[in-house]
Amino acid sequence: MEIKRNGSQHSVKGPADWFTGAVRIDPLFQSELPARAAGACVTFEPGARTAWHTHPLGQTLVVTAGCGWVQREGGTIEEIRPGDVIWFAPGEKHWHGATATTAMTHIAIQEKHDGQMVNWLEKVSEEQYLGQKTK
Repeated sequence: MEIKRNGSQHSVKGPADWFTGAVRIDPLFQSELPARAAGACVTFEPGARTAWHTHPLGQTLVVTAGCGWVQREGGTIEEIRPGDVIWFAPGEKHWHGATATTAMTHIAIQEKHDGQMVNWLEKVSEEQYLGQKTK
């Protein structure tokens, strides 16, 4: 058994290569082999979001606070709120983050496959981020 005490893991700023805007990542767990799962609590300030990305074994998001947006490639932007659980299938290109006016926090859970957990792609443009919501 291992207990990770609250405050024992340092928060980190979301890297600018992978995120737009102010993002804080609070690690929750990183499994040891043979397990593959990892989880983090991610907080997005208004207007903040991930870049487009995929996960080799998919990703689950559990929204815990605020209001956010998610979008898969080719789909419309969907609003997400506390209690919502979002599943992105393996290889599904997507992004997620806060709305333009409201912060959002979610727990992100994903698994490693051959040492890889995420494949980061291009950033979400302002037009992509706001375009569909302002029409």
